[in-house]
Amino acid sequence: MELDTRSNYTSHRDWFLSILKGLDVVLCLTSALECLDLFVGYVHESQIDVYSTTPLPYKNVNCFVVENFDNIEIVEIAGIRCTSVNQTFNDLLKYFDIIDEQSFAQGLSDYYYENGESFDELKIDPQYAEIFEEMKDWAIGFYNYG
Repeated sequence: MELDTRSNYTSHRDWFLSILKGLDVVLCLTSALECLDLFVGYVHESQIDVYSTTPLPYKNVNCFVVENFDNIEIVEIAGIRCTSVNQTFNDLLKYFDIIDEQSFAQGLSDYYYENGESFDELKIDPQYAEIFEEMKDWAIGFYNYG
């Protein structure tokens, strides 16, 4: 079974609101970047990343099953629950080997420029500090490389 695809909606938030209605989930990873307006998303991409307390039967949902949401920083934006900025970047670093590096770099770049050309307010878990340091320069110059 597959959830409705993004191409039927005018914005990713409209899509998220429609398809997540009634599901006890929290957007995470690239989907959280989109919800936080730190990544524009891909035009025809229909994959969603979520945390859920139960497995979901949808082909286009990358579901990370958690026991509960107690240890996840959650914010609500326009009726959609997603991970906080700090949680999102730490999660992206945690799952760096399976994420889309371009969405990470764009999200980190957008964060940097939206915060006065600074990462100072971002709280990166020390276990991910090395990879974060490796990615910072790419993120800062992200819009100069395209």
